[in-house]
Amino acid sequence: MRAILLSVAVAFSASTLALSAPAFAAGAETCSVAPAKLRALSANAEADAAKKAERNIALGEALCDARNRSEAAKKFNLAAKALGTELAAVLGTETASAQ
Repeated sequence: MRAILLSVAVAFSASTLALSAPAFAAGAETCSVAPAKLRALSANAEADAAKKAERNIALGEALCDARNRSEAAKKFNLAAKALGTELAAVLGTETASAQ
């Protein structure tokens, strides 16, 4: 019985790791690519949406400087949503949840 529970736990953790790996790999480029692409999108957006997006972009950049890529990605995603899109679409990558 213990062997079955152990194998289920190992299989679950392996599948979780496999699903999070593409999102983590994209996180490294998020800090270098996302701000410029989001600012290019905000140039054509309505003033209110552009203002919200710019605030989140600036916060994301500060978090990147502090080496907190996961929180920075959340701010960049909020900026993308304010502009009416998804961060994965802006970066041109698939996320683990889309698979």
